[in-house]
Amino acid sequence: MKGEKDLQRLEKQLTGFQAPHTYAIIFFVILAMWLLTFIVPAGKFSTHDIEFIDASGNVKTRTVLIPETFRYAYNFDLEALDSALTDLSKDEAKLQEIGVDQAALNDFLASDPSGWSQSELDEIGLSEPVLYDLYGETIYDTSRKLRNTATLWGTDDFGGFGVLNYLFEGLVTGDKYGSAVGIVALILVVGGAFGIIMRTGAVEAGIYAFIRRSKGIERFSLPVLFFLFALGGATFGMSEECIPFAMVMVPFVIAMGYDSIVAITVTFVAAQVGNATSWMNPFGVAIAQGIAGIPVLSGAPFRIVMFIVITAASAGYMMFYAERIRKNPQLSAVYEMDAYFRNKIAEEKEDVHSEFKLGHKLVLLDMAVVLVWIVWGVTQKGYYIPEIASQFFVMGFVAGVIGIIFKLNGMTVNEMASAFQSGVADLAGTAVVVGMAKGILLVLGGSDATVASSLNTILYGMGIAIGGLPVVVTGWLMYVFQSLFNLVVTSNSGQAALTMPIMAPLSDIVGVSRQVAVLAYQLGSGFVDAFTPCSASLLGVLGVARINWMKWAKFQVKMQGFLFALGTIFMIIAVSIDFS
Repeated sequence: MKGEKDLQRLEKQLTGFQAPHTYAIIFFVILAMWLLTFIVPAGKFSTHDIEFIDASGNVKTRTVLIPETFRYAYNFDLEALDSALTDLSKDEAKLQEIGVDQAALNDFLASDPSGWSQSELDEIGLSEPVLYDLYGETIYDTSRKLRNTATLWGTDDFGGFGVLNYLFEGLVTGDKYGSAVGIVALILVVGGAFGIIMRTGAVEAGIYAFIRRSKGIERFSLPVLFFLFALGGATFGMSEECIPFAMVMVPFVIAMGYDSIVAITVTFVAAQVGNATSWMNPFGVAIAQGIAGIPVLSGAPFRIVMFIVITAASAGYMMFYAERIRKNPQLSAVYEMDAYFRNKIAEEKEDVHSEFKLGHKLVLLDMAVVLVWIVWGVTQKGYYIPEIASQFFVMGFVAGVIGIIFKLNGMTVNEMASAFQSGVADLAGTAVVVGMAKGILLVLGGSDATVASSLNTILYGMGIAIGGLPVVVTGWLMYVFQSLFNLVVTSNSGQAALTMPIMAPLSDIVGVSRQVAVLAYQLGSGFVDAFTPCSASLLGVLGVARINWMKWAKFQVKMQGFLFALGTIFMIIAVSIDFS
């Protein structure tokens, strides 16, 4: 902690500006989003289930919104509601059709209208979507749009979601299969597993063995690794899986004379480039195509060419930056921050344990086997966060046993347990950030299309705004919209479910193919994941590398401009050739 404070003081002395802490950035974003909900009225959509074919050829069902059903949230017009429900109570056929008990409805009508609420109507089977299908907006007081603004403080049990409770609510949101609970648990387990691995000294010993045996050619490994991680993003949507890889790559890349920014670029950014240009990602393009009603995995030749071109250009961009840093390391914005790793590497280099022993080789083999196991599990068996976390635990456990048997760095059972605890502690801060980032979405009302929120209204308004323009401009604006939307909603599948039901029919209206609409989605949802502070996976890898988000943003904003230009070129080409 003391070293971190010294580093912050040095940063201020050198630059005249001390970058705000990631926690502070998120807090102010939370407040900004909260203030926005005072201005933007709440809106909602009706939804329905559609069938689509996934990347494995299986028929699956997904709930998507119906664009033309958007409506603002209003209070009831009690007189109009009373009249409508009274007429409905006399229509036995209609009541039977919608599944409402006539006696229950009559009991409701006999109560005091001033106390009527939607929750009471839900109990008798008259949910808001049912009422909207029956009467539209005729039973509402449309003179005043409602807003879904969170209280200053509160919980679901006491007053509903409160802004100042965003951290707790963000951390406990979701389940083990997704954000935030699942990712938090994954981060902690991965941290513990790699704490054991790092304690064995195998990574450092392997790094120096590689450097000693690859003098003069080690720099060529970076573009190769960039393509490999991009392929991971393209094939199975690699994202949070980059966190453990980053733990290995950061010291490796710094030892070669580069900086931690290069390490994150060659891992996480590469994966997002692959994700953005994928022809087969089952969690991204496959879902979007299914929702858009076009054949899954169609348009693969165009996307494969796009993948090769953009990945090669991005790798070239990375190498241009990397070589500048290698020639003059002090040009790096994170030079002082990387001192932690440089000092640790120097210590290990002088340590007798840096000798590359059989035990070290077995630990690295353990890592390689488990990582291959993870890729196989994700692509062939549908493994997700719970299974991946368990696989990493196995990796750490086996590494610890190997360390004990071969006495690596004096490893004992107690040392193994302490190393696990230390690894968990190192990533605890990152886990907290994940919960904070989730809080941003909660403040905007959540991502449920059927719940009135400011987010739904923003989504609808931006979708309508891009209509009535030339097709090239419309296609490009779709790309801009998806990029901006991804600043807040970073889940690829979630963004597809929220935006494609609007963008797909909108593309029909303006004369842009639905394939182009899907392309705009995947480019926008991919590239920006490498920049947005709302991305739990990005914050995870930055936490591993000890990089302040503001420092990362200074580098990444230029690369985002480069990637956006490449994306724009391919969007123009796609519209021009009527990509379908």
